[in-house]
Amino acid sequence: MPHDHMAEMLDLDADVLHDFHRDVINWAGSLAPDRPRIVDLGAGSGTGTLALARHLPDARVTALDKDEDLLEHLRERAVAAGVADRVRTVRADLDLAWPDLGAPADLVWASASMHHLADPARTLAEVRTALRAGGFLVIVELDSFPRFLPDPAGAALEDRFHAELARMRHEHGMHMGEDWGVRLTAAGFEVKGERRFDIELRPPLPPRAARYAQVSLQRVRHGLADRLSSDDVAALDALATTVGDRDDLVVRATRSVWIGRRP
Repeated sequence: MPHDHMAEMLDLDADVLHDFHRDVINWAGSLAPDRPRIVDLGAGSGTGTLALARHLPDARVTALDKDEDLLEHLRERAVAAGVADRVRTVRADLDLAWPDLGAPADLVWASASMHHLADPARTLAEVRTALRAGGFLVIVELDSFPRFLPDPAGAALEDRFHAELARMRHEHGMHMGEDWGVRLTAAGFEVKGERRFDIELRPPLPPRAARYAQVSLQRVRHGLADRLSSDDVAALDALATTVGDRDDLVVRATRSVWIGRRP
């Protein structure tokens, strides 16, 4: 998927799932001391970085990502949000040697990034080192793409491509479905919270939900074009042109959050 579409999808996720993001940011913010130093791992388009910077007006946030195009998008958003003076971007591949982050962090935020890592145990050890004693790590993970289609044919199509996505993630060694509480304990963290969010939005949906569905389905089509049947690819192509006009869409998603504290 082109970088601009990836950034748009991440931005739309934050917009459409606003209540979920607000609740988790409030939770994370409650863990931070005055004038906190925050690190956002795999910051992407900057949803977490900017939300934390706005929520904690005395915070300084360092956003790490290996994609320079997404970091540029983040910097532009930080300027527009009026928080650029408190946001620093660092290009870094978290599977390689970490950059020097300066003073220890009070809070590390990792949203939808841990499952991408080649060696989560190594990354958790790096996070533990980067945190001050008593600092917190917030892990936010998703189980899969959201579901949007309520009609029987659409739901069946989603079942097929979700199954194929699961097979592809397994082949690529992605860490979806991990119990991050167990991982945190093994890495020497104290698990201080765990919560599952079952999200279901029904019509009338937020204004940008149709575009969120369209971009998400386009990403599926782009990623699975050589793995789905020609009929399913054609169905996804047709949806890409019609889903924006539908008034029956739903948004169903599951997100889980774990809080770890460095002793």
